[in-house]
Amino acid sequence: MELTRRSVLVYGLLLAVWLLVVGWQIEEHVRARESAKTELRNRSKEIANTLSAFIRGLRFRGTVLQDRLEPVLNELVNGRTNEIVKSSELISVALLNAANEPIALAGRPIDFKEITQQGERWGVRSVTLVNPVDLGAALTSEGITNPTVVLPGPSRDSTNSSRDGRSFQRREPRPDESVTSNSVSALSTYRASAPGTNTDSTGERDGRRRPGEGRPRRPPWLRDMDEAEYQSMTEKRSLHGLVLALSTESFQAVSLRDLWLRSIIVLLATVSVFGSGLAWRNLAKSSDLQLRLVRASELNTHLKEMNLAAAGLAHETRNPLNIIRGLAHMISKQPEAAPQVREKTREIINEADKVAAQLNEFINYSRPREVHRSTLALGSVINEVVRALNYDLEEKKVRVQVSGEQLSVEADEQLLRQALFNLLLNAVQAVAAGGEIHVLAERRNASEAALEVRDNGPGVPLERRTEIFKPYFTTQKQGTGLGLAVVQQIVLAHGWEIECLANEPKGALFRISHLKLAGTA
Repeated sequence: MELTRRSVLVYGLLLAVWLLVVGWQIEEHVRARESAKTELRNRSKEIANTLSAFIRGLRFRGTVLQDRLEPVLNELVNGRTNEIVKSSELISVALLNAANEPIALAGRPIDFKEITQQGERWGVRSVTLVNPVDLGAALTSEGITNPTVVLPGPSRDSTNSSRDGRSFQRREPRPDESVTSNSVSALSTYRASAPGTNTDSTGERDGRRRPGEGRPRRPPWLRDMDEAEYQSMTEKRSLHGLVLALSTESFQAVSLRDLWLRSIIVLLATVSVFGSGLAWRNLAKSSDLQLRLVRASELNTHLKEMNLAAAGLAHETRNPLNIIRGLAHMISKQPEAAPQVREKTREIINEADKVAAQLNEFINYSRPREVHRSTLALGSVINEVVRALNYDLEEKKVRVQVSGEQLSVEADEQLLRQALFNLLLNAVQAVAAGGEIHVLAERRNASEAALEVRDNGPGVPLERRTEIFKPYFTTQKQGTGLGLAVVQQIVLAHGWEIECLANEPKGALFRISHLKLAGTA
């Protein structure tokens, strides 16, 4: 079935709906991925806030001891007792100095070469986030940043002597001061403490600075270190950055689950659009068949009425016409008839023959068409009709070309011959001497074929292509106007269709379509 303008519009609309659904699902999937990424970023900020709160709690005169800080980092990475950090979510944590060198770290190794001042780097199984929050560097009265300094603690079994000869033994933490998971868990409530106990990054409580806390004091076990060496160490161990590496397993799980959901929706939309297209195709085909059946039924009703009129016309016209023709023939045979009389009688006989021919065509047109289908070789029928027109073809020196596939169709043999004979005779009358006619039979789909008759004559104007099949409408001087009407009658009786088109670059094209191939349901 050829696509109509309405079918193209419907198929285009279905395609647009499908593309809209696909685009919508892609956008929703991207939005779901971004939402999962945002959730992971928020989780990193919570972890960073927890670590920042603990660093502010341990900070004294702008310094934090490394041996008290690293157990906390390990607890954050393990995450077994901390409600803020989910198990196996945080895989690495590192504290950096101004040169992006690690001061303290825990968990899996991190590639610090690609670490920038701030940002994130997404991998297949992990994401690395740099400085998700400010670690709380203090701003001094001079307007410069005073970051926290992470100092190494004293050796466990060694003592450091001061300049006045006193020794300082490292104090072991009391049982209630041990750095355990309980201390880490308590950090989640650190930021929600009462305002009266708030501690800022410079060690101030309740807005008051402790006496002597204006600048960091050198620990006793580092007092023997040279001042320049000590300053260099504090600069290298000043806390300027934080790097967190989190597992993306939860993000990948959410993304994969959403991708499956969107894929199922797209699949259902595809099935729906495809099913709607098939339903429309079947509906259009059924409507087309019903329309042709209605046309055939109306034509049959009209033909039945015309049959009665034609029978009476034949009875009332043939007998007087035969009498006139017989009398004219008898007068022309009289020996004493003048030459002028004999010439007039021959004209009477010729005109009577013309009227008889027109009458026969009219009776043939008005006769109801009873189709008796059988399997026919379409190529054989075409060749036989061409042979029957050999005299007319040779008289005008018209060349006929027959091409196409060898097809077998279901049709009434006598009616098909008559329709093809009228089409070829119409083409022979239309072309000039030495013209060309092309007969083509081709398969249109698995169950239907088409038959075309092309000529290089003057063609049929566009405004007359629908009127040319009406009775008594003709563009030929010698035509009766019933040849193509009989063709249309035979075509509609079979349930086929015929149309007149332009044959580029010159001539007319008559196409009979929807011929049913033999052996198809």
